[in-house]
Amino acid sequence: MRLVIVAKRPAIPLHRRKYPAELRSEWRAPKGIPMLLNANLQTGVATIRDGVKIPFVEQGDPGGFPVLFLHGYTDSWRSFEGVLPLLPHSIRAIAISQRGHGDADRPISGYRASDLAADLASFMDARAIESAVIVGHSMGSYTAQRFAIDNPHRTRGLILAGSYPTAKGNGEVEELKDAVSALVDPIDPNFVRSFQESTLARTISAEFLDAIIGESLKVPARVWQEAVKSLSRDDHSARLHEIAVPTLVVWGDQDAFFPRAEQDVLMRTIPGARLVTYAGAGHAIHWEEPRRFAVDVAGFVASLPR
Repeated sequence: MRLVIVAKRPAIPLHRRKYPAELRSEWRAPKGIPMLLNANLQTGVATIRDGVKIPFVEQGDPGGFPVLFLHGYTDSWRSFEGVLPLLPHSIRAIAISQRGHGDADRPISGYRASDLAADLASFMDARAIESAVIVGHSMGSYTAQRFAIDNPHRTRGLILAGSYPTAKGNGEVEELKDAVSALVDPIDPNFVRSFQESTLARTISAEFLDAIIGESLKVPARVWQEAVKSLSRDDHSARLHEIAVPTLVVWGDQDAFFPRAEQDVLMRTIPGARLVTYAGAGHAIHWEEPRRFAVDVAGFVASLPR
């Protein structure tokens, strides 16, 4: 598979960024990487704390090693749709749509990292999962960190993709918050497209990108606003040293949101954390390199004690 790598984008306002023309060229998903709903995925809806209903998909051996996937800001379980079918059957892989996102219920509140971590614990109770590896992308990685801090006995390992020690004071996030503050329903599809394209440094399937944009369009303006407010003020960086499980940090060196310096902080503060860098990849690593990401997840899980 040939992927086009483009130069790092200039720092222009996020909501006015345009997807580079060279990334719009025709791209076909390689054999074995489905870009839309895979027939082997089992779908369900779980009722968690506060009566909130969240959708999820599951695949693999029901008695296998549980691995839970948490998507990023305004995404849904579909964020991992290209990754899940590539995982070995021995992994019980479950991807959820967090509250307010995708087809999940959209309560007024509960979008802080601590809230989403509590939701995850409640989901695990509902699905009779005692402990699991938690894989999180972007906002989902911050939820994963908080879950490991609050529930160390239920965390068997962490994979943090496009992650950060805190987004508080991050210029890109502050810019996004300012842009999102003006949103009203229905959300402008052009705004959503610009936002999602800003997470990419390489081409992905146009079909998959459209599906991701469609998921973000399901999110009401108030959730866009509440979630980004939480991103901009949550800070548990002083507690990262409490994470006491194997941790893999996965980062694309063209990530326009969280640079290498942020990864270095994670490496210094999470004991024993290991960094894997995807050269030429942007913030949405698992969209650009689903096969490599699946291999890294499987290898990490295989390295853990049973």
